[in-house]
Amino acid sequence: MLGGVFFIGTSVACYRLSGFGVDPFSCMNLGISGFIGMTFGNWQVAANAVLLAAAWFTVRRCIGLGTIVGMVFVGYIADFLCWMFMDGIGLSVTWMLRLVFLLLGVLLLSLGCACCMAADMGIAPYDSVAFILVKCTGEKLPFRFARMLSDLCAILIGVLFRILARGSIWEILGLGTVVNACIGGPLIHFFHNKIKGKRNLM
Repeated sequence: MLGGVFFIGTSVACYRLSGFGVDPFSCMNLGISGFIGMTFGNWQVAANAVLLAAAWFTVRRCIGLGTIVGMVFVGYIADFLCWMFMDGIGLSVTWMLRLVFLLLGVLLLSLGCACCMAADMGIAPYDSVAFILVKCTGEKLPFRFARMLSDLCAILIGVLFRILARGSIWEILGLGTVVNACIGGPLIHFFHNKIKGKRNLM
């Protein structure tokens, strides 16, 4: 679980260093918070609270110590790593290095989510959305497709609210956002199988 949280925090730092867009959940929250005039941090807390409540009533087993640890430490890990690379060692981020950070961000986010799920000690509120979709479809929708669906919906919501707020969608949407939405679910499923063997994520 701790390894998973560390990988997720590192992946967020990699996305930020790549400059190729944020993850789908952040894309949605940036779009909505800009439209309603609330700070990103406050809306993120509110969104997590709503998703946590939804998970409590549908997939309660997704909530645990890992949920709290992730909510508290992922941001601090990302902030520290960004500070270390940019201010500490003064890293010059070239285009090639940006692509490397993007690749690492996608891989580490998927690996981190898979580790947290395999540990079975709780996952982030947003990560539980895919499990809610799987349960609502009677487990007919495979997890990897449920994750892709939740990511794509989050992006569309973020873009829609950004347009309604008359802001630039490219401030919240980038190559990394799309890549994560398209292959994040299958990669999580792949890493989970490697860690715990082939088994249903539900």
